[in-house]
Amino acid sequence: MADTMTVAAGDKIRCDACPVMCYIKPGAAGACDRYANHDGTLARVDPHVVLERTVSHGGKLVPFQASGDWDGKIVRHPELFVTAIGAGTTYPDYKPAPFIVSSEVDGVDMVTVVTEGIFSYCGVKLKIDTDRYLGPETAIVRAEGEAVGHVTTSEYGSQMLSLGGVHHLTGGSKKEGRVTCDTLMDLSNCKAVELTIDGGATVVVQAGKPPIVNGMAEERMRVGCGSATIGMFAKQWHGRVDEVVVVDDHITGVLSEHQAGKLLDIADTGIKMKGRRSTPGRYFQVADPGTGWGGTNISDPLSILGPFNAKEARPGLTMLMVSTTGEHASYYVLDEALKPIETEMPADLKFSVERIQENCEPALCTVLFMGGAGGSLRAGVTDNPVRLTRSVKDALTRVTSGGAPVYVWPGGGITFMVDVTQMPAGAFGYVPTPALVAPIEFTMKLSDYAALGGHMDYVRPLSSLRDSAEVRPMPYLPGRRA
Repeated sequence: MADTMTVAAGDKIRCDACPVMCYIKPGAAGACDRYANHDGTLARVDPHVVLERTVSHGGKLVPFQASGDWDGKIVRHPELFVTAIGAGTTYPDYKPAPFIVSSEVDGVDMVTVVTEGIFSYCGVKLKIDTDRYLGPETAIVRAEGEAVGHVTTSEYGSQMLSLGGVHHLTGGSKKEGRVTCDTLMDLSNCKAVELTIDGGATVVVQAGKPPIVNGMAEERMRVGCGSATIGMFAKQWHGRVDEVVVVDDHITGVLSEHQAGKLLDIADTGIKMKGRRSTPGRYFQVADPGTGWGGTNISDPLSILGPFNAKEARPGLTMLMVSTTGEHASYYVLDEALKPIETEMPADLKFSVERIQENCEPALCTVLFMGGAGGSLRAGVTDNPVRLTRSVKDALTRVTSGGAPVYVWPGGGITFMVDVTQMPAGAFGYVPTPALVAPIEFTMKLSDYAALGGHMDYVRPLSSLRDSAEVRPMPYLPGRRA
């Protein structure tokens, strides 16, 4: 798309799409690589993206003739959705959004307002499926040696990182801001990024791909905590082994003591566990966190056991020790001194370990972009910005990002999160202030748009975009990108 220039300096033009205000020579691009001087006109380098929902790309089937007489057309127009990707910005924020597009959906007049927002208040939330210890909570996360975020509270089978935010973008050194911006943009565009955690691991993360922790690709999530694993597989172990210990950094499970074992009449084995006993068959803190068995720092599972009680144990007693992913497993038989001796695992127990592995989901990295749209970009939608916020909260306005559904946080402002794998490739850019550029779209009834003080004089029909060189149709992908 083309914009009119604001100031000319010789053969250069001045770009007003962001606060940097670059002077751009003919045939060259600005610092962001998003705008260029094309024959004296400021032009958006990337094409404006319109998503085309069709059956072949996962769209819904449309009835042959929903109502009325057949118009003689064999092929109906596919549903189009105007995204903000490549649309341009509203900076310096007094201008209406670049595209305010009207269309009719099921007989209702609708409008979609699109803009590429400049987000200084933004970041990504990373969910990394792994049992391996990445680092202590609140530890600094670094990219290229610069602080870009921190470790936050872990979730079930996943380690969580929070990256970016205005303090890293603007509150540190110039290099910290630049590296933070690059890291956020690469992650949001589904590129691989290497991160190091103070006091912890080095991890390579990429949206929709397995994490690589200290050079090792993670294959699977845990099936459950140690206690849950005991409960799920107790019947499969009953009668095949005397004792099972599921090693877990959080909750290690012991079959003979666990309620599942008691209900199956599994006899006491005299096992003695290290760590802190919580409830029967459930132990906390059997070892320190790490990248070994079950997310602990151990390589020898026997190190979490004390001596067996001679009053209950017996020579020949069998024991399976396994991790929550089935990645680690060993089989032992007590000798005459009641010491566990590692022995080849029977086939039926190998099968149970494989069953644990089968029930573990693939380990992936999830990247959620999070941005605050409660500021000035709302002025591109309406001359009374707070009305847009209220319309979103009242569910009169639907918010999307690059056509992908978003979650809008409760409370003030329009703070949203979006799964970046649901968005078309290359949806994110940057400006060197530094800040990220992300697409955002607001869709509502045309009557509601007029009521909230929308820029009605700038509304244009969808048909005006279909054959324009400013747009290009793209398939809408409701699932994850490959």
